[in-house]
Amino acid sequence: MNPIFSALQTSVFEVMSRLARETGAVNLGQGFPDDPGPEDVRRRAADAVISGWNQYPPMMGLPELRQATAAHFKHWQGLDLDPDSEIMVTSGATEAIAGALMALITPGDEVVLFEPMYDAYVPLVRRAGGIPKFVTLTPPAFGLSEAALARAFSPKTRVVLFNNPLNPTATIFSDADLDLLADFCIRHDAVAICDEVWEHVVFDGSRHVPMLARPGMRERTVKISSAGKIFSLTGWKVGMVMAAPELMRVLAKAHQYITFTTPPNLQAAVAYGLGKDEAYFEGMRADFQRSRDRFAGGLKDLGFSVLPSVGTYFLNVDIAPLGEHNDIAFCQRLVTENGVAAIPVSAFYAEGAVKNVVRFCFAKHDATLDAALERLAGLRRAA
Repeated sequence: MNPIFSALQTSVFEVMSRLARETGAVNLGQGFPDDPGPEDVRRRAADAVISGWNQYPPMMGLPELRQATAAHFKHWQGLDLDPDSEIMVTSGATEAIAGALMALITPGDEVVLFEPMYDAYVPLVRRAGGIPKFVTLTPPAFGLSEAALARAFSPKTRVVLFNNPLNPTATIFSDADLDLLADFCIRHDAVAICDEVWEHVVFDGSRHVPMLARPGMRERTVKISSAGKIFSLTGWKVGMVMAAPELMRVLAKAHQYITFTTPPNLQAAVAYGLGKDEAYFEGMRADFQRSRDRFAGGLKDLGFSVLPSVGTYFLNVDIAPLGEHNDIAFCQRLVTENGVAAIPVSAFYAEGAVKNVVRFCFAKHDATLDAALERLAGLRRAA
């Protein structure tokens, strides 16, 4: 058995979700909404199964989805993309990340990663033959520094894997952070694989700025988006990959031999959804922002130290003021004694783990959030 995967422990998300099921806890751990998603988009998918094409679609994705993707990101982010040579559809963003790593890494190449990070990154980098080099981000800002980047980059750096907005921190990197990282990529001739799946789930008037648009990054950036996050349909696993033609040619070869294609009915529905007017996207953000404010306000009323959340489905709590310094033990006690499942943020680190921050998912109905707050009111503080 391959030691990279056989040695991995069960995901903390699965552990906490299992405990939530066993104990009847309110599950604010795993990151998915309890809303079924926009009905018109779902109906398009259903109609496409009955009346549409159900055999292999083109490997690069349905032309209508690639065209819709180009139009969507032109409107929202000012990107000029050729749907024929610069856009590809994958079976979710994780497949896109895996394929990009396999396509761009030669064994022994170094890959710069920013922790805390999505738990799939490190095993995928190692399985592709890459050597992870970590930049450790710390609360509350979780920003970049030139000194930290200088320690991570080297003449062997081939790829940077970068998530913005950042899960689990619920933060957005500043323009200064993006320019600093772009400068390091250009100086070291590195390709930036940008996991931007949360780009539409941003609050307080924020707008996502893609790395692809930064000066000097057009030819060395792979932008990865997710219909699952854009439309709150996390089970659909439809990803959109954008890159310059030279990069896309090799990315497509990896995709060809991983999944080859993605269900055509879902592609057709996503193409329709991407063309929805601004009111849908603004309304979606407003609804999530309202849920964030409701839950954050309730936590603050209970005496929790809530960190800023400007994007994603998540907000984080600093448990140190509660006398807690072990986030894993805290979350285990929280689910078994208080009936609320959360995620320890230390699970998102490979080396320099922060152990006093816990992540909650607020993308839930009011009744779910209120039930969690009611249970959290009985939290036993550490001695």
